[in-house]
Amino acid sequence: MTVLNRLVPSGLPTAEASPMEKAAPGKVTLETVIAEVTRRRDEFQRLRYVPRDMISIMKKAGIFRASTPKCFGGDALPPAHFLRILERIAVADGSAAWVAAFGSANIYYAALPRQTQAEIYAGGPDQLFAGGLYPMHMARTVPGGYVATGRWRFASGCMGADWLSVGIGVEQPPDDAGNKRPPRLMIAVAQADEIEIVDNWDVVGMQGTGSHDLRLQDKFIPEAWTCVRGAGGVIDEPLYRYPAVAYQAAVHAVCNVGLARAALDIAVSMADGTATMPGAARLADRSYFRIELAKSEAKWRSARAFFYEAPERAWETIVSGDPLGLDQANMLRIAATWAAHSCAEVVQQCYRIVGMSAIQQTHRMQLILRDAMVVTQHAALSEGTYESAGTVLAGLPPPAGFP
Repeated sequence: MTVLNRLVPSGLPTAEASPMEKAAPGKVTLETVIAEVTRRRDEFQRLRYVPRDMISIMKKAGIFRASTPKCFGGDALPPAHFLRILERIAVADGSAAWVAAFGSANIYYAALPRQTQAEIYAGGPDQLFAGGLYPMHMARTVPGGYVATGRWRFASGCMGADWLSVGIGVEQPPDDAGNKRPPRLMIAVAQADEIEIVDNWDVVGMQGTGSHDLRLQDKFIPEAWTCVRGAGGVIDEPLYRYPAVAYQAAVHAVCNVGLARAALDIAVSMADGTATMPGAARLADRSYFRIELAKSEAKWRSARAFFYEAPERAWETIVSGDPLGLDQANMLRIAATWAAHSCAEVVQQCYRIVGMSAIQQTHRMQLILRDAMVVTQHAALSEGTYESAGTVLAGLPPPAGFP
């Protein structure tokens, strides 16, 4: 049993209950995925992406069917369940967890017409979606669809994706008073080989995610292969009544939950190490180390508890047949943002208290520190989330597009 397994509160579902942990003969378990990720994480850094053979292993473990509709052979897992799976992968490597997180992306594409989804899943439920939705580029409306041109950023996982998407704007007719309306924000989907990948991912953190740019020039996208960004799914299953944007925020935030756990474990492993200077005390003998280690453990456990409480309560509401209210959706965003930032602080504190050894490029704490900082920069997890969430808490109308 791993450290993380011991830390899961009693009574809550764990990753061990996942179909990927009860794999049939010839299938791959989550433990196998984690072992392979641990063995190859340096390779992911060198390549700057998670290669297709690793993606194939993840597919065999069921990671990319986690949010595929059950009617198409998927698992459609409860969000908190899938988040625990990602957390365990993140303990091994942040980039691999970030790419695995796109096993949740299917909830975005559940808004596509049912026939389009049937075509996507005709090859099986294990489909990897990736996309560069920003910046939004206006598309030209033509008979049967749209023509898109532009360059989109941060297409994490695109090097191993089966399907790629971009964000387009579509002009709407004026309202009844003749006033111009804002464009509809849409997702346009195509097979991966139909969209150009611009190799430009050169960063200091989450380097293994392969988050390159995407580019199109006068590409025709059939209307049936588009949907409104963040729209509810057309599939009548509980998962597709869960707020898509809040789920995407959570799958990235949980990377920091796992990375913080890894940082804490590394700090503990170094506590009894040889002193760096003659006559110096071991880390374990230093009061500041023990105090900050305890505080960091408390901060991690507190943030993690809130992080899972919010989606579990939201899921209970959804499966009971009740609509998810604004207050609960708002709490999902707060919990994800708080976890991302609190766990980043845990990583930074662990880095500080372990001393000079951690400055080496080859020290794993370096990689964890850089990866954790990237998570807090994600648009869905920025400090601006608190302002929007506080607006809702104060009883004011939520900002456009929130939560």
